[in-house]
Amino acid sequence: MPLRTPGAAKVARDPVHHPLFARYYARISVSAETRMGMGGIRGRLLAGLSGRVIEIGAGNGLNFAHYPSTVSEVVAIEPERMLRQLAVENALRAEVPVDVAPGAAEALPVKSEAFDAAVVSLVLCSVRDVQRALAEVRRVLRPGGVVRFFEHGRGGGPAMVLTQRALDRTLWPPINGGCHLARDPIAALRDAGFELGPYRRLLMPDKGPKLPTSYCVLGTAWRPETGERAA
Repeated sequence: MPLRTPGAAKVARDPVHHPLFARYYARISVSAETRMGMGGIRGRLLAGLSGRVIEIGAGNGLNFAHYPSTVSEVVAIEPERMLRQLAVENALRAEVPVDVAPGAAEALPVKSEAFDAAVVSLVLCSVRDVQRALAEVRRVLRPGGVVRFFEHGRGGGPAMVLTQRALDRTLWPPINGGCHLARDPIAALRDAGFELGPYRRLLMPDKGPKLPTSYCVLGTAWRPETGERAA
């Protein structure tokens, strides 16, 4: 089990509890591996990683099968109990060592500067405090450490953005595990002091009608080598 930083805030063992959404997500995420091409996205997200990796909001652990052999260890943080149990099962089948642990993105139960890379995949939409979560990602990465991200968020024209914001204010978060549609992951990473590398905007699914959840971004960022915030 990863060690808690002495000054880290104490969090409940299950800081997130969405059992109905967890069951739904567990089903559709497995289907999306082939039907929506998520397996290929995961492979691109994780390609080339090495050393110690922390994955924030690991869900049911579908990323685990895609980590390259150059990764020495994955510490996977998942706050929702049912998804965490499924992640443990997938960790046992992974080809790299994976330690699944409870915890909230806003108070990661690990030491500072302990990881070479961090992975955030479809998680910034649902954390309670995006900037606090990204500050924690920055804390646990070594200087120069890499962030790999695949997130959905704000996109489309004005009408779509208005739709996303309206859904965020009403029924969408309560029925989808706290998910928000109109957040901007690129702006959030930049505001948190990360140096942005190459990223690509894409639609999921890439064919058919454009949905409020369709606007995604896949890319790389870094914690700056120095202690100063990136511009």
